[in-house]
Amino acid sequence: MDLDFVCRHAGRPATALTRRDVARALLAVPSGVALVALPDLRRALMSVGNPLTLPFWESARTALASIESGAATVGDVQRWIESTGTEPILMTPSYFVWPDEDERGPVAQEMHDLLVAHLEERVRAGEIDPDALASGDQRARRAYEELQERWLATPLPDGRVPGFSVSDEQDEEMFSAWDEEEAFALSELRRVMAELTKQPELPVAELDRAAARLRALLADAGYPGDVLRACAGLEGEAMPDDDAELWLTVAAGIAGPVADLPEEGLLLEEFADLDREVSLEDEMLAHLCAIQHADWLAAVAALARKGPGVLASPERIARLIAESEDIDVDEHDPGDLTSTESLFEPVVALWACLGIVDDSGVLTPLGWWGLPQALERAWSPRD
Repeated sequence: MDLDFVCRHAGRPATALTRRDVARALLAVPSGVALVALPDLRRALMSVGNPLTLPFWESARTALASIESGAATVGDVQRWIESTGTEPILMTPSYFVWPDEDERGPVAQEMHDLLVAHLEERVRAGEIDPDALASGDQRARRAYEELQERWLATPLPDGRVPGFSVSDEQDEEMFSAWDEEEAFALSELRRVMAELTKQPELPVAELDRAAARLRALLADAGYPGDVLRACAGLEGEAMPDDDAELWLTVAAGIAGPVADLPEEGLLLEEFADLDREVSLEDEMLAHLCAIQHADWLAAVAALARKGPGVLASPERIARLIAESEDIDVDEHDPGDLTSTESLFEPVVALWACLGIVDDSGVLTPLGWWGLPQALERAWSPRD
């Protein structure tokens, strides 16, 4: 490692290298190599009139030695890079988080580069003191954080707000990935159902009884009606008159909850209290939202193949998912099975309310007919 390497890594001439440029180059090679190269690198920069400062070189030696000894944490290394004065803080006090470098989209990379340039200007203007940051000065650190917070919240000349622009791009990427995963799961579900030797038929009498019970539950204010209404997005909405439509809407909502529980009557200070006890209903919805498309596919595909009368308890569903050939499954240890079982406990409880399983957790003819259709509805594009 030498000065030419640092220049190539930073994409700048030696006279324009910043502390951040040098720090990132030092971290791009093994720490032992960087430690050995440090004295020569310092002399080379001095010879071109860009000596940097003694506090920087001392901080570099300390950081690299800590890495080499295995004592440094990821946070320690990040903090050292940030102390160069031109590295954006990974997570700001208001919890804005920059995506990892290899996961940044075009907008995030653009904004990150713009902030680096802005910080370089502030260093040249004397508003940022990298030596104070390197020494651990807390006042300098707070000022550094506040400066970045302001920049992230201040509109650029084109009107874009950097923090919002990065978050919006991340949301779009997440929703796009979600849609792709959902579309693939739907195609696999259709393939599985088309291969069944016997197609499920609607048990009309069972549906009539289940729909009557369901309407009564949805009319009640408490559990499980509140959870079922939230899942189906029926809070404050009129229930469909058609029994099959209502039943499928609610069953689909369990696989893809449409809304959260209403927060009426919750005081602002209670909402902001992170230590407040989570209700059973909130915990159930969180479990439903945490189930992956692949797990839903594996569970419903297995139940569809086995048909009415198969045990559909949380324990059995966890095992069916672990043994599924419809999805890529890593070797499941007992912890994986326990976690999956925990996620499907509220599912089976709500299925019982709809008559998908009976009181013993056994799949009913109604469940055999309705589960694939409910999943199809949950995963189909919405108008």
